Amino acid sequence: MEGFIAAYIFMLAAFTGYEVISRVPVILHTPLMSGSNFVHGVVLVGAMVALGNADTPLEQAIGFVAVLLGAANAAGGYVVTERMLAMFKNEKKGN
Repeated sequence: MEGFIAAYIFMLAAFTGYEVISRVPVILHTPLMSGSNFVHGVVLVGAMVALGNADTPLEQAIGFVAVLLGAANAAGGYVVTERMLAMFKNEKKGN
């Protein structure tokens, strides 16, 4: 029963996330995602906790992939933020 509840919570979270993101206008998507880099950090910490509690080699492999993807997601968020902020820098140089 515990696995069924976890799968049910996962499906609800996936559906809710899809519905929320699909209603965000395209022009706001990048700034909102760049501004929420802390969420990527929370996901990464959760993946590290899951990897730390893994017992079987399969759980360890899944946990490792989760940490790897979480780290890439967090780093990518900061790269997008840096590029977005660079667009607003003043290009005027002292002549």
